[in-house]
Amino acid sequence: MVVLSIVPVSTEPVPSQAVRVPGDLPGALDPAVWTPPAWEDVVRDHGDRVYRLAYRLAGNSHDAEDITQETFIRVFRSLNNFRPGSFEGWLHRIATNVFLDMVRRRQRIRMEALPEETDRIAGREPSPEQAWSDANLDPDLQAALDDLLPEFRAAVVLCDVEGLSYEEIGATLGVKLGTVRSRIHRGRQALRSGLERRRAARAEQVETEGVR
Repeated sequence: MVVLSIVPVSTEPVPSQAVRVPGDLPGALDPAVWTPPAWEDVVRDHGDRVYRLAYRLAGNSHDAEDITQETFIRVFRSLNNFRPGSFEGWLHRIATNVFLDMVRRRQRIRMEALPEETDRIAGREPSPEQAWSDANLDPDLQAALDDLLPEFRAAVVLCDVEGLSYEEIGATLGVKLGTVRSRIHRGRQALRSGLERRRAARAEQVETEGVR
């Protein structure tokens, strides 16, 4: 198996990076003369961005690493067939499909014997993964994202975290614009409700501890 050495350093948005094409000449994106970039260049230039998307979708570093690795394996297999266009959009589409495939596979063969929450019971000291996540994204927000249905989570993350347009999300997910709007609307509603429940529970806990 191909092992990628991709180390996430930040979840802050990064400027859009163009795929390295020969000389950025006027005809560089002409399908007749376009040359695919080296796979190593693609990993170097886009590895952090793909990992960030994978982490937002999966909610944990283990799955994010698997998604990132599988994404670039698929890129490697298809790079010569890519036609000039939105390279980042292509990467978004592959990574999101890898995530959705992973979720469907787990649901189908029931790989997880225990409830998902069982793996997320926090001890007194945060794990390195939790500390890294907490430093970059509100933990309640990430937890609420994790609770969304995968299709809703993907739409909300692509829109509100990655900043894609509805049209780009539709192309990424392979669904119609109306479906994109519906998933984002329903996903945001569920996300808002989840955040409200978590914050209410925390306030109640603080109040209870204060009475003791």
